[in-house]
Amino acid sequence: MSDILFSVFPNENFIDLSLYQFGWEHCAPAHSYGPAARNHFLFHYVISGTGTLMADDAKGMTQTYQVKSGQGFMIFPQQINTYISDAEYPWEYVWLEFDGLRVKEAIEIAGLGRDNPVYHAHSKDLRQDMMNEMLYIAQHGDAAPFHLIGHLFLFLDFLTRSAASMHLNQGGRLRDFYIREALAFIEQNFQNDISVEDIATTCGLNRSYFGKIFKDTVGKSPQEFLLNYRMAKAAELLKLTTLSIGDISNAVGYANQLHFSRAFKNVYGLSPRSWRNQNQLIRQDSSQ
Repeated sequence: MSDILFSVFPNENFIDLSLYQFGWEHCAPAHSYGPAARNHFLFHYVISGTGTLMADDAKGMTQTYQVKSGQGFMIFPQQINTYISDAEYPWEYVWLEFDGLRVKEAIEIAGLGRDNPVYHAHSKDLRQDMMNEMLYIAQHGDAAPFHLIGHLFLFLDFLTRSAASMHLNQGGRLRDFYIREALAFIEQNFQNDISVEDIATTCGLNRSYFGKIFKDTVGKSPQEFLLNYRMAKAAELLKLTTLSIGDISNAVGYANQLHFSRAFKNVYGLSPRSWRNQNQLIRQDSSQ
């Protein structure tokens, strides 16, 4: 396979779902496209590597997203966008430009929008099936139009069934899925040097939008929640172990013990040592 495949669909009158252009490319490092706008929907699925998408949100403000292998991104009609492959790990992607009466509904079911254009899959198998349909279309540009449209319907089916919102329980919302993703990331990584930007990136959202939906749902900003989560874990260790204050500081993501002590006092009103003296269930060895 060469480094790029590109095809233009014949000008056929398909109303429900129509294909315009499609292809596959293994981009050069730092290869960019845009700023530009499309007349139709354009979906990229990233097979390998990583890159950056810059696209206007629903309010016309440019947002930046990091997109990696196993993810994808949707570009909407008349949306100004630019996308750039990583300089060290340039992406390989397959893409389809399409439109039709059935498209908007399908994209809404998939949970994609101008404020959340990054595709996440809850099913590896369905994601693989979707990619295979995209690659099939890209590699069979000379096939009959009805044949390609049939595979385009299959692509749209796998897109909607594999996307994040389909993973929600009935009556759930897409933002609830993102919040669960964020909370799971914090639970698994609170002991590391993580930032709100890291959490937002894991969810495939820009920081400002992530911060808004997080506070609306949880009632605290991501920064406040991460701080309180770390301090709750610290209190648990102070109460149930004989670890030193320094060790506990490191265990909850604070390399600087002084910064940890200040943060703990801001939450609990006491220094870690004073709080331990009042609440510890296991006595410290006198040699400590």
